[in-house]
Amino acid sequence: MRRRGFLAVLAAVMGVGQAGRAGAGFEVSRSAEAWRARLSDAEYRVMREAGTERAYSSPLNDERRAGTYLCKGCDLPLYSSKTKFNSGTGWPSFYEALPGAIGTQRDRSLFMTRTECHCSRCGSHLGHVFDDGPPPTGKRHCINGIALRFRAG
Repeated sequence: MRRRGFLAVLAAVMGVGQAGRAGAGFEVSRSAEAWRARLSDAEYRVMREAGTERAYSSPLNDERRAGTYLCKGCDLPLYSSKTKFNSGTGWPSFYEALPGAIGTQRDRSLFMTRTECHCSRCGSHLGHVFDDGPPPTGKRHCINGIALRFRAG
């Protein structure tokens, strides 16, 4: 098997690139070229190729003001600061998304099964949802800060 074929198979098995599904029926749909023009290389890797930013690298992890967190890909409001909590993981964490803001799907990458979450309007990968969060939901939405934009207020 050639190297490129091997890497494609490995990526499929690991689930890499799931969120980059162009034209998957989202209200906001752009070509890979249009996404690359709109996003930095790091944003593209996370939001369109289901990558992960380094823990504690996002200034939004320490954001404490009242406001709303929006999708950097399409400006859809995703999370209220009222649901943000310090999970100690190094990524902005929330116990609940705004109604209808995110979609989820099974992610079988990294040899485990997790729940991936993405923007419901543009499909951008945001992070993962875990069952170890605080009340009232018991959920932890572990979100890549690089996929978010904060609007104070």
